[in-house]
Amino acid sequence: MKKSKEPNSKEKYKIVAFIPARGGSKGIKEKNIRSFCAKPLLYWATLAASDCGLIDAVYIATDDEKIAETAQSLNLPKVNVLGRDPATATDTASTESAMLDFASKADFENIVLIQATSPLLEASDLTEAIEKYICEDYDSLLSVVEQKRFLWSYDGKYARALNYDPLHRPRRQDFAGQYVENGAFYITGKKSLLKTKCRISGNTGMYVMPEDTYFELDEPTDWLITEQLMTARRKAQVGVFRELSNSNLLICDVDGVLTDAGMYYSEDGNELKKFNARDGKGFELLRNAGIKTMLLTSEKTDLLRRRAEKIKADYLYSGIKDKKAFLDGFFQDNIEFSYEKTAYIGDDVNDIEAMTQAAFSAAPADGHEAARKIATYICKNNGGQGCVREICDMLIKVSEE
Repeated sequence: MKKSKEPNSKEKYKIVAFIPARGGSKGIKEKNIRSFCAKPLLYWATLAASDCGLIDAVYIATDDEKIAETAQSLNLPKVNVLGRDPATATDTASTESAMLDFASKADFENIVLIQATSPLLEASDLTEAIEKYICEDYDSLLSVVEQKRFLWSYDGKYARALNYDPLHRPRRQDFAGQYVENGAFYITGKKSLLKTKCRISGNTGMYVMPEDTYFELDEPTDWLITEQLMTARRKAQVGVFRELSNSNLLICDVDGVLTDAGMYYSEDGNELKKFNARDGKGFELLRNAGIKTMLLTSEKTDLLRRRAEKIKADYLYSGIKDKKAFLDGFFQDNIEFSYEKTAYIGDDVNDIEAMTQAAFSAAPADGHEAARKIATYICKNNGGQGCVREICDMLIKVSEE
C-alpha cells in the first residue's frame, strides 16, 4: 500500500469529518467502491462532508489499497486519505477503535463520524446537525429516523407489546412512534471520545433525517432499495445536479443521441439521418451561456460535418474509436477543460469509459442498458427526440443559479 497521508498535527481543525472505509466487507463485496448511481459508494457520503461549510477537513481512513486509490481520485476539496491500523479493520473491531486511532494522530475539537454506507446523506443534514450540536451545547449528537412501528418482544412462548397498548391501538397519525439510529453520522467532542472511548456520551441530541434514509447498505436487498431511492430523489431534483454546476463543456455522441439511431437511405443509396430541431436550439442556448459543445463519434460522414456547422458546435471529432483515449489527450492539450468540468451524453458501450470519467453523464431513455446503468441521469426523451435539449436545459438552469 502506498505511503498514507497523516493529519498534520500542527493544524488544528475545530470540526473534522471521519469516514472509516475498510476492505473485506462480507455482505456486499468491495461495497465502499462499488458503483452506486454511477459513482463509487464512498463518493456520496464524502461529497456531503466536503460540501458542508462547517466541516474544516474530511479524513477517509482505510486499510485497503483499492479504496485508498478510489478515495484519492474523488477530486473533492478538503479530503485527505489516511492509512488505517489493520487491527481496527477486522470483522470484530469496533468503529470506536478506528476513531481513537485517528484521534491519537490528529488535532481537532469535534469529530463527525460519517458512514460511507449512508449515500442519502446530504450536506444540509450535516450543517443543520452541527449547528444544533453547537448551539444547544450537547456532548454528542446522532442521526435518527422516526419510525411509527408497533414493537413486540418474544420470550419463546409469549409475545408482549413494547410501545403501545393493543387494547387501545392508536391510529398511525396519533402515534408518537420512536426514533431509530440510521447510522448516517455521529458528532462528539475529542475530549468526550477519549474519556469514554465511545461515539455517544453525556447529554445527547438527535437530528431527524427523512425516513428513506433508514436503510444501511449491509445486504444486497438494502443496496437495491437505496439505489432506487437515490435515483428517485435525484430525478425529483432534475436541473440541480451538483455535477453540472462547474460544467463548461457538453460532449455528445451522435448516432442514438442526436439521431434516433435509424439508418435511412434514399433511392440512389445516399445515407440520411434524422436530427431534432430542439436539440439544435439547445446548442444555441449553451453557446449564449458560454458553454462549449463537442460532437464526438466513431462515424465519419460529410452529412455530420454539415450538421455540426448548422448547429455551430464548437468541436467536431469524427472517426474516433477510443473516445476516452482521445479525450485524455484533448484535455491535456486544452487545460481549460477537464473531465471534472464535462457533461457527457452517450447511448452505447463505446461511450461508457468516457461517461464514467465525466463529472455528469446522461443516456437517452432508449439508450443501451449498459450506458443507462452507469449514467448519472437517464433522460426522459429518446435519442433524436429531444434528449440533448433536455440536458442543455439542465445546464442552462444550473448556470443561471
